[in-house]
Amino acid sequence: MSSLPWAAAPAAGNAIGLYAKWTPALDDKIAAALRRLRDASIEHGAGLVQSSSLGVEDMVITDLIARTHLPIAISTLDTGKLHPETLALIPRIAERYGREVEVFKPVADAVIQFVAREGEEPMYKSIELRKACCGIRKLEPLGRMLQGRSAWITGLRREQSGARGDVAFDEDDCNGRRKISLIADWTWAEVWAYVEKYAVPYNPLHDQFMPSIGCAPCTRAIAVGEDFRAGRWWWEDSTKECGLHAKS
Repeated sequence: MSSLPWAAAPAAGNAIGLYAKWTPALDDKIAAALRRLRDASIEHGAGLVQSSSLGVEDMVITDLIARTHLPIAISTLDTGKLHPETLALIPRIAERYGREVEVFKPVADAVIQFVAREGEEPMYKSIELRKACCGIRKLEPLGRMLQGRSAWITGLRREQSGARGDVAFDEDDCNGRRKISLIADWTWAEVWAYVEKYAVPYNPLHDQFMPSIGCAPCTRAIAVGEDFRAGRWWWEDSTKECGLHAKS
């Protein structure tokens, strides 16, 4: 199931209060995630990078990396369309963990030409134009982030959507690299229980019923009973993916 377990709570409540629930399995899941992290660092060394969306799952992973004191690079994409609340997490990571975040941006000329041709919000016109926008603002910078790397760490979880139901802890990304999803088997409640216990910084937009946060024009709050990623590209009848985690 990818629908969120909504709680009957006042609007003033936050995501921790709504979702956090420590489960009997979580201690073992944390220990397993830390083992995977150490094993990946040994195997890949400087070729390993965390590709962080700055969503809550990735903030948990950044916290796990900091706790291991391993020299794993932390990187993110600044698409030029992110919420200010999302961007504000970059200096917070540096302040909290003493880790500088590598920021990859789209090629300025490519964005200027695309906007001149298609407008500021082409994503609403067609799926093809939305994917073209994602290609310029996300996929090309991701390619530069991963250049020379042998493995990348993601915050994918099986519970996030049907399309992600078979996410492996370690798999081929179809581009000659390993893609490592440390917390693939964690539940939404467990993610927030970890955030609560270890006081992990997170995007306040999660408190506004946005479990999956992308670019501002492409993200909205979700309603009771909607799937986890229903707030992404909500005007489309699609698999709710941008191509960053394509299977082929």
